[in-house]
Amino acid sequence: MEPEYDGYMEEEEEWDREGLLDPAWEKQQKKTFTAWCNSHLRKTGPQNQIENIEEDFRNGLKLMLLLEVISGEHLPKPDRGKMRFHKIANVNKALDFIASKGVKLVSIGAEEIVDGNVKMTLGMIWTIILRFAIQDITVEELTAKEGLLLWCQRKTAPYKNVNVQNFHLSWKDGLAFCALIHRHRPDLLDYYKLSRENPLENLNTAFDIAEKHLDIPRMLDPEDMVNSAKPDERSVMAYVSSYYHAFSGAQQAETAANRICKVLKVNQENERLMEEYERLASDLLEWIRRTRPWLENRTTDNTLPGTQRRLEEFRDYRRKQKPPKLEDKARLENSFNTLQTRLRLSNRPAYLPTEGKMVSDIANAWKGLETAEKGFEEWLLSELQRLERLDHLAQKFRHKCEIHEEWAAGKEDMLKSGDFKKCRLNELKAMKKKHEAFESDLAAHQDRVEQIAAIAQELNSLDYHDLVTVNSRCQRICDQWDVLGQLTQKRRDALEEAERVLERIDQLHLEFAKRAAPFNNWMDGAKEDLLDMFIVHTTEEVQGLVDAHEQFKATLGEADKEYATIVGLVQEVQRLGQQFGITPPDNPYTTLHAQDITNKWGEVKQLVPHRDTTLQQEMMRQQNNERLRRQFAAKANVVGQWIENQLDAVASIGVTGRSSLEEQLKKLQQFDKAVVAYKPNMEELEKYNQEVQEAMIFENRYTQYTMETLRVGWEQLLTAIARNINEVENQILTRDSKGISEAQMNEFRMSFNHFDKNRTKRLEPKEFKACLISLGYKIRDDKQGEADFQRIMSIVDPNRSNYVTFDAFLDFMTRETADTDTAEQVMQSFKILAGDKPYITAQILRQELPPDQAEYCIQRMAPYTGRDAVPGALDYMSFSTALYGESDL
Repeated sequence: MEPEYDGYMEEEEEWDREGLLDPAWEKQQKKTFTAWCNSHLRKTGPQNQIENIEEDFRNGLKLMLLLEVISGEHLPKPDRGKMRFHKIANVNKALDFIASKGVKLVSIGAEEIVDGNVKMTLGMIWTIILRFAIQDITVEELTAKEGLLLWCQRKTAPYKNVNVQNFHLSWKDGLAFCALIHRHRPDLLDYYKLSRENPLENLNTAFDIAEKHLDIPRMLDPEDMVNSAKPDERSVMAYVSSYYHAFSGAQQAETAANRICKVLKVNQENERLMEEYERLASDLLEWIRRTRPWLENRTTDNTLPGTQRRLEEFRDYRRKQKPPKLEDKARLENSFNTLQTRLRLSNRPAYLPTEGKMVSDIANAWKGLETAEKGFEEWLLSELQRLERLDHLAQKFRHKCEIHEEWAAGKEDMLKSGDFKKCRLNELKAMKKKHEAFESDLAAHQDRVEQIAAIAQELNSLDYHDLVTVNSRCQRICDQWDVLGQLTQKRRDALEEAERVLERIDQLHLEFAKRAAPFNNWMDGAKEDLLDMFIVHTTEEVQGLVDAHEQFKATLGEADKEYATIVGLVQEVQRLGQQFGITPPDNPYTTLHAQDITNKWGEVKQLVPHRDTTLQQEMMRQQNNERLRRQFAAKANVVGQWIENQLDAVASIGVTGRSSLEEQLKKLQQFDKAVVAYKPNMEELEKYNQEVQEAMIFENRYTQYTMETLRVGWEQLLTAIARNINEVENQILTRDSKGISEAQMNEFRMSFNHFDKNRTKRLEPKEFKACLISLGYKIRDDKQGEADFQRIMSIVDPNRSNYVTFDAFLDFMTRETADTDTAEQVMQSFKILAGDKPYITAQILRQELPPDQAEYCIQRMAPYTGRDAVPGALDYMSFSTALYGESDL
């Protein structure tokens, strides 16, 4: 019978009950177990080692000594007598000690050991090996045998020609032993020069190196291993366990190093994300700082071409400069959210950007930019409208000035003339009548001068760019007008003084003069109206001008009668001259001639159809503008409704909580592709908008949408999709890292959405409290309950923003079950690498960690200042604490 020992002895019991112990296995066990016992007994001196395992343990003395060495405990004092009962007493003391360690011995008695029973002696030694060498080997909560096997499989997995499945045939060719050595000490052998064809050489190589360099004595015989059909499993396990214990320190150090590497990698990646955020934030804020003054600059060169150039520069900014910065802003927000999620998942404090670079600072700066941008475009368009009107007024001013200056040319000289002093009476009377006609003409021009002054004043109030020329010309005309008034009065006084002497009047010429001057003035006004420039913005305004022109044409019949009457007066003078055979004198009362009236009347009649053509062309232009309005409106109404529908659809994703996060992410990615595919519609709309602006169209009654509102909606859609994708990805990251099931995630999301009535994706404190209660979280309705709730709020809302995001809510619901690393775990890992010392050296860090992470630690660890410090000692404790505390980065 064999001893019972845990579950892994059941196979041996069944085999032993059959009474079959292979002689070859017995030989291997005796060799292996003897070597194993001597590897411990040699620590007490060479005289205590054994040669014959069934003989040397019969008196129980070396057996008790072996147990004291491997357990580190003292056994009862042995009996020193040589009688059989002394020997049995000593063996019983050893067996009682084994039983005190929880080992149940079945059918192993002291008499069999004292009598030298080989089978029982080997069974007892195997029990000792299992209890003191193998039992503590556990990997992933497996039994000792399974744990040792799994350890061997993991360590040899990368090696070619090694496949450890058991503790007998898998070790016959020696490659598994060599692989274990090479995995932990690659400096001791070159595994890749070994061959399966040389099992004896492989076994001898492994056993020699283990004995010489690893202090593991030879416990197996290479020839027995090769020649045996199936090597003894117990012997192999006993020998392999020595490898495990030899390398357990290295294994512990490797585990500690891996944990440290994991933590440092998290910190390094977080620092990289922080640096990237700071750089992106600085670049974006600097661009906004440089761009806003340009958008807030409300000055131009006050000319229409210069202002149109600024409008073109603004279009270039909207199309080329701003879109990449909008992408940078979205990337910045997503990077910040991802970083905070990573910090929260790794038990690090939330990241607080440099002052002035918070996400809210970026959002405020961007909002200021868009406010300036909107005001800039509105100002530009109004400025274009103002300058267009200015340009029209300036042309009208010049035209009126030219007419007046042409009329006024030579008038001063005429009024200053003293010709009336030497003329005859009839000539004087003629001069007086001529002067009366001039006064009528002068009075008629008073309104034109006032119009010129009024236009100049309006140009001044509208800040026309060439006011110096306008004001100078206007002042010159007004000054001349004053002089003409003074000279006219002076000449009239002189003529009236002479009239008392001269009384003759030529009624016929006088009537001509009186009719011709007003008619001529009317023709001047008609010409001016027919040549008058205009600016309109609708077909209705053009139609008004057309109607006015038709009314004017209706008066041409009466004008033609007046023209016939005036010409009839001249013809009457000529008829009288012919009748009386005299040459008619020149008309002394006017400078107008019949030919002047005829020519001007011909010009007026020619200008009428020209005006018709001009108005028809303007009507066509306004009709084209109407077409552009309708074209823009038709497209804008479709695009605007599409954007609104997309925004609503994006906002509705995830609200019900019935779809998985992956399904939501897939839908959002589909929306993202749809937006990219729809972008040509926005570009087409931008082309329409440019045509509308170039046509100087400033209003559109066919649509509620403007290009500005569509741009804002488009940018909101892009930002919403990008933000939602980032949020879902972070939720997936949180779910997977926390081990949350899809059902739990759906329950959390549905509960959150239920209390998020306004769909703001965040809960106010009272909503959050109701949500917790709905999930079964008990919050008492008293002072203590309120204190507990405020403590929870300090966790989910550390910045005191007075709202709770879904990420913070999810983190709170899973925090206490999360399996995350801690400062204590990292500190313990460094302690293992340091050999239990309170400090570590740069040499050990470079030896145990990858180069970049070793240097990361060396640069950041403070010097160790304890009494037991050695040169170059580093303080890993404060460093481990700092990894989870406030970061200076």
